[in-house]
Amino acid sequence: MAPEKTSKEKAEVFLRSALFKKAVDPVLIRLEKLTSLTDYFLIVSAGSGKQVKAIAEAIMQEAHDLGIPRLSAEGVQQGSWALLDYGDVIVHVFQKAVREFYDLEGLWAEAPREEFSRDLKEEIEAGANSPEEEDDWD
Repeated sequence: MAPEKTSKEKAEVFLRSALFKKAVDPVLIRLEKLTSLTDYFLIVSAGSGKQVKAIAEAIMQEAHDLGIPRLSAEGVQQGSWALLDYGDVIVHVFQKAVREFYDLEGLWAEAPREEFSRDLKEEIEAGANSPEEEDDWD
């Protein structure tokens, strides 16, 4: 049996799944010293409702495959804001305009932003610098 992943390791697993579905603008907010709600918020953006759903479903599948239990999932089918609660990590997948409207980063402005591992940073940068691919998200 593999050792249980840390909260940050889980967040990075979830982010890799999100990046595979072309999520953008990832932010990892460390909350463990500010609230008992969770250790981290992972926030990513998507270009459409279909992409929000695809990202959320990819994360849920990867978590299931790794035996990471999910406490709840909200908004996946609606596609504007999906919230996936894994206890120590809560994932928010937003359409860009919805993310700006709710501004969770501003709400938790005093919370530190956590750095991603070096290899994950390289994946994020590679995705940001790659040409746009035509995905049928709309």
